[in-house]
Amino acid sequence: MQLLFLRNATFLVEWDNKKILVDPMLGAKGSMDPIPNTANPVRNPTAEITLSDIALQTMLQDLDAVIVTHTHRDHWDEAAQQMIPKDTTIICQPEDAEKITAAGFTNVLPVVDSLRWQHFSLHRTGGQHGTGEIGKLMAPVSGFVIADGKQRLYIAGDTIWCDEVKEALDTYKPDHTVVNSGAARFLQGDPITMTANDVLEVINHPVKTNVIAVHMEAINHCPLTREDLAVAVAVAGKECNIPDPGDWIILN
Repeated sequence: MQLLFLRNATFLVEWDNKKILVDPMLGAKGSMDPIPNTANPVRNPTAEITLSDIALQTMLQDLDAVIVTHTHRDHWDEAAQQMIPKDTTIICQPEDAEKITAAGFTNVLPVVDSLRWQHFSLHRTGGQHGTGEIGKLMAPVSGFVIADGKQRLYIAGDTIWCDEVKEALDTYKPDHTVVNSGAARFLQGDPITMTANDVLEVINHPVKTNVIAVHMEAINHCPLTREDLAVAVAVAGKECNIPDPGDWIILN
């Protein structure tokens, strides 16, 4: 298994001769309005994808599936909906199936609890995209566990550290876990994605998993940088994979 990190929460999984793209945000830098009610009102995305246009198009034509954890625009933007071939298998939470189908996609697989796809087992997990009223407004969100009988990859999705994440770790005991950090937030309320402390909670959980932290330095309301997180992890004496856009991560 290997991952190519592209930007924000977007990455490619190459595993057992299958290619799965996760949470595609494919628009050019600055192609979307800022997230409103935030402290840094600059246009999104704030960083480019490192692939050339030709390389990106080649990758999209060669996909076996796309996983969309939820349809907020930093995980499923207009560019992705236009660029991804409409017959691509789209794996999603049930609440988003109708929306994705309405965008013209003809092979949409909503995961209620679990299903088999190719030779993989897919399990949908819960999460909390913030606390209080903001968390309710940001819902629904999901994570996904992919398993092939040898390894398990947990894609936590847009969630803070919460009981649903603990339950997923306890239930599936993933070898590798991708968490969305960045401490995204609005002018009011608590963070809606993982802070450095949240990431450390995952690292410190009794179920030991290789943690890969993404969702930083690409959207205007994510103040936690990769360097900030790396420092926090180092001070705690822990380890975490914090890729830069364009990095390949080999997972054994």
